[in-house]
Amino acid sequence: MMAQYVLIVVALLVALALLRILVLTRSRGSVLCCLRPLPGGRRWRVGVIRYAQGCLKWIPLIGLLPRPRRVIARRGLVVSGRRKIGKGEFFGFLEGVTALECSSGTSRFELAMGYRALTGFVAWLESAPPGAHLDVA
Repeated sequence: MMAQYVLIVVALLVALALLRILVLTRSRGSVLCCLRPLPGGRRWRVGVIRYAQGCLKWIPLIGLLPRPRRVIARRGLVVSGRRKIGKGEFFGFLEGVTALECSSGTSRFELAMGYRALTGFVAWLESAPPGAHLDVA
């Protein structure tokens, strides 16, 4: 009897996790994007980015809270390099995806995204309102 309750709870948790992933990836203005802090390059973390009011909000795909873990202001965001994700990096899941080396203030990180998301990101960076100061290396 107890095993049935445990199975039901596990099934509900899996269903909630899948619902969260579905809602985040299907929400308007959300784009799948991985993030990795620099230096040290810990593992890639999968999430979505949302463009909102001059900032980029990164929300992890797996987590309890639906709030962004990282908010990156467009003003002061510097993209200093770009490279293709290689074989074996991120278990081959992101192969062919572009990684951008970025910094914002004292924070350095990489963002990895597909071609369409990258095009939107570059357009967002370049579409700063007149008078805004953008640093793009």
